[in-house]
Order: sequence, then C-alpha cells, then structure tokens
Amino acid sequence: MATTGMPLSRYRVLDLTRVRSGPTCVRQLADWGADVIKVEAPPDGKEGLGGARDGFDFQNLHRNKRSLTLNLKAPEGLAVFYKLIEQADVVVENFRADVKNRLKIDYDSLAKINPGIILGSISGFGQDGPYADRPGFDQIAQGMGGLMSITGEAGGGPMRVGIPVADLCAGMFCAQGIMLALLEREASGKGQWVQTSLLEAQIQMLDFQAARYLKNGDVPKSAGNDHPTSIPTGVFETADGHVNIAVAGQEIYERFCDALGAPELKDHPDFATGPLRSENRKAMNAAIDAVTRTNSSEHWINHLNAAGCPCGPIYSMDQVFADAQVQHVQMAVPVQHPRMGEFNIVNQAIKMSRTPSSIRTATPEQGEHTDEILQDLGYDAGAIATLREGGAV
Repeated sequence: MATTGMPLSRYRVLDLTRVRSGPTCVRQLADWGADVIKVEAPPDGKEGLGGARDGFDFQNLHRNKRSLTLNLKAPEGLAVFYKLIEQADVVVENFRADVKNRLKIDYDSLAKINPGIILGSISGFGQDGPYADRPGFDQIAQGMGGLMSITGEAGGGPMRVGIPVADLCAGMFCAQGIMLALLEREASGKGQWVQTSLLEAQIQMLDFQAARYLKNGDVPKSAGNDHPTSIPTGVFETADGHVNIAVAGQEIYERFCDALGAPELKDHPDFATGPLRSENRKAMNAAIDAVTRTNSSEHWINHLNAAGCPCGPIYSMDQVFADAQVQHVQMAVPVQHPRMGEFNIVNQAIKMSRTPSSIRTATPEQGEHTDEILQDLGYDAGAIATLREGGAV
C-alpha cells in the first residue's frame, strides 16, 4: 500500500531500536507513513533481544518497515550507515547511554553529516547523571517511578502493572518529541537531539498522584480497585461476576443512589459528602455490594449507564476483542505475512478523518530489503557482494 498523502510519508527514519520502548516509538512513525528502515545486525543464528521474530510481540511491533542488515562495528558498515544519514530525517535508538558514543553514532557525529538530522534516544534513566550507565528495564522504572507503591491491594505490598507501561510511555513520548522536532525544523532548518527515559516517562504518567505529593505533601498509598480520591469508584460484585462503577462528584453520586434503588444513601451521615465517602469507603462499598449482588452484570451495566452513571464490564482478553464497540473501532486489524499468512495485530488508537494510519506490510524478514536499500544508495552488485563477503551487511 502506497504512503502517498499519509502524514509522515515525506520522512525517512532509521530504526536502531530493540526490545520495546524504541520499537513502540518507531511504530508510531511507521504506521503514519514514514519510510522506516530497520537497521539490524547480520544474522548470527541467535535469537535477538526482541524475542522470536515470528512471535506475536515482534510481529506486532515491527510492521510497516523495511529491513537492512548492517554491522555498525565494521568500518564498511558504518560507512553505509553514514550514507543513509545523508538522506535520512530521523534516527531512533534505545541503547544504553554510552553505546552510541562507542559506535560513533552520537548526535554530534550524525549532525556533522546531516545538520537536519533528528536523533531520538530512549534510555533507562537519562543520558547523563549518576544512573546514566545503568541498564534500563520496565519493572525497575515502575518501582523507581513510584507506580508500584500505589498499585495493588491496600497494605498488600508493591505490585507491578500488568503491561510494560514505562516502556510504552517512553516510546510514545519519544515519538511525540520527534514529531515536535520535525515541526520545529520547518522553521529553523536544523535538527536536534530528542531524549526521554523510562524513569522520566513513568514519573510523568503518575500525573495527579505525583501532583498530590508535590503540591500538598501527600504520599499516596495503594488502594486496590478503589479510586484514590473519588469514592465510590471501583469493582463491585454482581449476581454473576463483577462490574466497574465510577461515580465522580456529588451530582452523579445522588443520581447513582437513585438508580441503585437506594436513595437513603444520599443523606446517610457517613456518605453524604465526598470526604465522608472516602473516609468510610469500606462501609460505602459494602452498602453498594449488598444491592449490586441482587442482579446481573449486564443489568447493572445497562441500567446505570442509562441513568448517566458510568458502569462497565471487566473483560478477559478474549472478551475485549469480542466486544461490539471494540470491533466497531477496529482495534484488531489483519496483516498478511508471506510465510505465516493472515493474522491480527493491534491497531492504532488515533483515528484521523482524511489521513488515517495503515497497516501496509507485515514485519520484514531479517535483511529482506538489504540489496534494495544499498542499490538506492548507489552500490552496484559487485560492491554489495564485497560488503557481504566482508561481513559488513
């Protein structure tokens, strides 16, 4: 599928990323039309850091790319990379902070070749500072970034979140930063170095929990399924399972009590105000559970939403993708792989009316486009053969 007219179709991106945070960033650029060249090490018979190439994770992360194998440690391989830099707009990497300097692909080196180049870098803890050389990992960032201290049952000890949220958010922030740099370059004509880290991304995602501490000095604790400040919001038992109910503000609370068939809760001395409901949350939840247990999840979802009170199911993964609304917004999208046939991957959450994202190609085979890319750079068949014989590609 052609990328003509797509938002990022005029940009070329060199992808040096591995594992998750970096590929998450580049996926954002590829899905919106950028010409992404995934620069990979030549095959060595070992499984890479991103896991099995045919696995669900690798296939979901690396769609819409071309693959070039290149040994950046070989002078001939680095020379090819520098030729690519001349024609590129963006480079993205998530090596440990010192690696790019050893490989001579740091921002200063690249900007000498192409002053308009934008380098997007994701690290564990930042490009400098006391932890700059530490290897980064999502769970470490979740712990250091405070998330594990506010996750899980009250008093139950630290708990990681069920997705690599620090990795994913660092990738999304880096993609946002790159697009900001591309916009700024239209005015200045100059590139720049875009940096983020798992630690910084995780702290920004703390949002109001961090703001509570910074402004008021409150140190949040884990509260299980209860909302930290807005009660009643949480998980409630029904006759055949559980539902989420979210009640924010006095007006919705009073509407909720009426819809629940328990108007007496509106003026109950323990529940009449938001602070009282938060202070007496266990008793509040028990009073609600006593009512919600009398009917099915489907009943309460339909009844409470009709009354303007947010209520929703708690799905397993298969139920998520079977839901009518999820299918309507097309969050599972098919891709055609030349060896494995058709399978679904996760779609973009952003929808645009004129220039939508697209899943054009499956994850490429390792080095699938090496000859094509080298030929575009001016290498003839003999020069390509020499590069292969020398282990540069």
